[in-house]
Amino acid sequence: MIEILLAMALQQVAYVKNPKYWPTPVMDEVAPQVPSLKRGAVLVLSKTNGFRDDEQIVAATAAVEQIVREGGRDVFATENAAIMNPQDLAKFRVVVLNSNSGNIFTDAQRAAFRGWIEKGGGVVLLHGAGGDHTYDWAWYRDALLGVHFTGHTSRPDQFQQGDIHVAEPRHRVMRGIPVKWTRTEEWYAFDRVPTGQGTRILATLDEASYRPAPEQKMGKVHPIIWTRCIAKGRSVFSALGHQAQSYSEPLHRKLIGNAVDWAAGTRC
Repeated sequence: MIEILLAMALQQVAYVKNPKYWPTPVMDEVAPQVPSLKRGAVLVLSKTNGFRDDEQIVAATAAVEQIVREGGRDVFATENAAIMNPQDLAKFRVVVLNSNSGNIFTDAQRAAFRGWIEKGGGVVLLHGAGGDHTYDWAWYRDALLGVHFTGHTSRPDQFQQGDIHVAEPRHRVMRGIPVKWTRTEEWYAFDRVPTGQGTRILATLDEASYRPAPEQKMGKVHPIIWTRCIAKGRSVFSALGHQAQSYSEPLHRKLIGNAVDWAAGTRC
């Protein structure tokens, strides 16, 4: 038993220290060239200065691009956070944050992004975009997300089958999603249930349907998908999507498409 535990610990250390998952942080200063886009375009930003699962990020970016184009919108994907400037952000209706991690924005980029949202922009946060243990930017954690990430199911039971219960089946984000959705995931936990700012808990996780660690139990209401109002703007967060193959799941793709459509609207 001791040998098994030791092997697991060594495996976790190798995973954490592996540069494949922890690339050298870079702060972007020069914005990318943005092509001509139709009104209502979507920006997909996959910048990481912390933990990075490249396989998942590549798969998610490709899926979001396809979903957005199929929905009739233009899309531009980049890993350059310097795109967060007033001139470039004005070209987009929705920003999708694809498993971003670490401190990725300069102070000027933070101000531009926050200003864009508060004036009416829509943000879709996918999986790791809400999965940092520490947040250098308190506004991102407290206003955009409304929670602090505390952990997720880990090896050897990192990916478990669990039941999602849809709390608001008529909400635009959840249309077409079954009220009980059973799927395999790396399940996230948070320090609290988000409240305030017009928060709407769209779906919760049934803790009796999988095996969370004691410190990751949130009780009857374990939020997994929710929306928040950010002044005149809005955000929607989905904790789903750690595995690359999940972005080929029809229901998961539908959820993402719904979230983009909702974020592109004008009402929270």
